[in-house]
Amino acid sequence: MATVNGQRYAKSLVSIEYDHIPAQTILLPAEAKVARTDLTRGGDRIGYIMGAGDKVPASLRQAGYTVDVLEDRDITLENLKKYDAVVIGIRAYTTVERLKFQQPKLFDYAKQGGVVVVQYNTTGTLIPDAELTPYKLKLGRDRVTVEETEVRLLAAEHQVLNSPNKITAKDFEGWVQERGLYFPSEWGPEFTPILSCNDPGEPARDGSLLVAKYGEGWYVYTGLSFFRELPSGVPGAYRLFANLVGLGKIK
Repeated sequence: MATVNGQRYAKSLVSIEYDHIPAQTILLPAEAKVARTDLTRGGDRIGYIMGAGDKVPASLRQAGYTVDVLEDRDITLENLKKYDAVVIGIRAYTTVERLKFQQPKLFDYAKQGGVVVVQYNTTGTLIPDAELTPYKLKLGRDRVTVEETEVRLLAAEHQVLNSPNKITAKDFEGWVQERGLYFPSEWGPEFTPILSCNDPGEPARDGSLLVAKYGEGWYVYTGLSFFRELPSGVPGAYRLFANLVGLGKIK
């Protein structure tokens, strides 16, 4: 709240501009959410390749990580080795044409002990010849839109649910807007499906979080909506994401 000449101001001006709708301007309460959680970071330094644009890098910095947004020239094996994990932003494989040429470097980085976390992509506009992971992976259109729906732990003993943070059903409380979207419909046997959820009346969706060992490192594909949950300060999403980027620290 600001007071100027005796007048109090407590609104935030927000512009909504998309090609498919008229531009709109709205006034919302000027608020900031503070979340307190028991969070142990996995690793410290993250390289982030932006896709269509999201607020995940800023959110991870708030959690204490050092996050470097990588440009095309930064994606070399030697440079990637300094990161505990490399995270691919949302819809990167539909918006960053050159990413398909960088895949061999990302594969080598993971094979030599790194962690690559690929966030959701859409099915219709994938860059031709792009390989999202080193193993078989076919995107579907499955999504879970009821944010309170039960999340079942398919691999409760997997390290990604146990270190450095113990993940339980409580970590999926307070999620906003959805659980996730565009879950893979098929994947190779190298992947372990970690979670299962579904909207009411629909079959189980088991592709929201897939984790695979690759050489000395790890490859992760997830359709969970971290890009919504982290900026919204959802504690459980931070704890789970810390486990994902911390996979390389587990021996």
